Amino acid sequence: MAKTLRNYVCQSCGSAFPKWAGKCEACGAWNSIVEEPTGGGDVPKGLSGKRGKGVTFVALDGDVPQTIRRATGMAEFDRVTGGGLVRGSAVLIGGDPGIGKSTLMLQVVTTLRGIRAAYISGEEAVEQVQLRARRLGLGPDGSTPSAKTPEGEVQTELAAATSLRDIMASLDRPDAPQVVVIDSIQTLYLDSLDSAPGTVAQVRTCSAELIRLAKSRGFTLLLVGHVTKEGQIAGPRVLEHMVDTVLYFEGERGHHFRILRSVKNRFGPANEIGVFEMTDRGLAEVPNPSALFLAERHGNISGVSVFAGIEGTRPVLVEVQALVSPSPLATPRRAVVGWDSARLAMTLAVLETRCGLGLAGSEVYLNIAGGLRITEPAADLSVALALISSLSDRPVPSDLIAFGEIGLSGEVRMVTQAETRLKEAAKLGFKRAILPKRLSQPSGKKLKVEGLELIEIGHLQEMIDWLYNEVRSNALQATVTASRQQHAGDKPR
Repeated sequence: MAKTLRNYVCQSCGSAFPKWAGKCEACGAWNSIVEEPTGGGDVPKGLSGKRGKGVTFVALDGDVPQTIRRATGMAEFDRVTGGGLVRGSAVLIGGDPGIGKSTLMLQVVTTLRGIRAAYISGEEAVEQVQLRARRLGLGPDGSTPSAKTPEGEVQTELAAATSLRDIMASLDRPDAPQVVVIDSIQTLYLDSLDSAPGTVAQVRTCSAELIRLAKSRGFTLLLVGHVTKEGQIAGPRVLEHMVDTVLYFEGERGHHFRILRSVKNRFGPANEIGVFEMTDRGLAEVPNPSALFLAERHGNISGVSVFAGIEGTRPVLVEVQALVSPSPLATPRRAVVGWDSARLAMTLAVLETRCGLGLAGSEVYLNIAGGLRITEPAADLSVALALISSLSDRPVPSDLIAFGEIGLSGEVRMVTQAETRLKEAAKLGFKRAILPKRLSQPSGKKLKVEGLELIEIGHLQEMIDWLYNEVRSNALQATVTASRQQHAGDKPR
């Protein structure tokens, strides 16, 4: 009798081990290694004597068919995907539980015009999906997603299934739908595998079979994926390599904004974002996110500045809020929401060492308003401006924006797409901008934006000196001077 071989596979990264261990050496996850059967008998080695089919090669400059894109009717979704859904492509959408992934996919398939779509749910019954669609007012007639067109063709078809064999049998036909949504890939299973649904083997096998069928039949495959507590898509990491596009649906539970971010896209730009607003009628598109993020902005408040950022190809203006307060603790708190805590620590160290501001004994809280997460280092200068404003308790001028990267010596470095940032600020009514020096076009022409005064600085100290003259009050200078004296007094002699 053949002996059944056993293998131990990490459910986080898919690494295999000969024996069980409490910690995965590949990804560092604890209690993620599970025993999985690998079959019986001797393991075949090599290709044996069976020959494969020949591969057809095409010249590099040969004729290539035009890639067909299908516009969904949702401008923000089309922006993130690079202009629409590509025929035969696979798209993976991940996000936290309850963030709105299923709602987004249901809205996408019901806004398609002249395209037959299928929505296959492994988590909900068909009646539950229909109830949600009616509540959101989706479908061609605004009542149900299965309504018929004037020609009698059903636009969106619903199904509830978790067996991969049943789904493949329903889609592997000449009249297959043009767009297929699987919600979610972690609920599917293949009966030939002994592992449970959601494990590495099941997710990898089910995804590979669905992607192969999508490319052979030419329909667009949209896979909804769960995420782990670290924010990564659950399952093997190879899943993100198998698909053509990886999208993350982000947002804070307490905010009504949702950000659809493109992490990988073979048919368009990566790091593109689409902004949505969660309403009682589903997700509403936000064509101008800068105006929406700044809608609740109040003037004459210290510790607030405006950052002109770039998300993909889109300029976005957001509000940076900082609070510096005395701390009774030996180790003051540092709390950050929407930005990198390591960059905040670096900015505080530069302000204290290079500019002489005493911040070591103060608690610092930083928040990016609106629930947006900023990742680019160009926000350093705006964060430093908000910190100085909160420390001196003097508001930043309401018509001022700032952007620039801060070096460890206190210098302000140049950033990309400065003209795009400035034009967006001028369009929203801002009059002045603090930015790094020697910013110019590639042709050598000096950067100019109509209606916007450019304040170029090369060091953080220049920004502090400019604030002295702008506020025209001794309070700011007295506060900073006292902070510097306190900082000098704390140094060991």
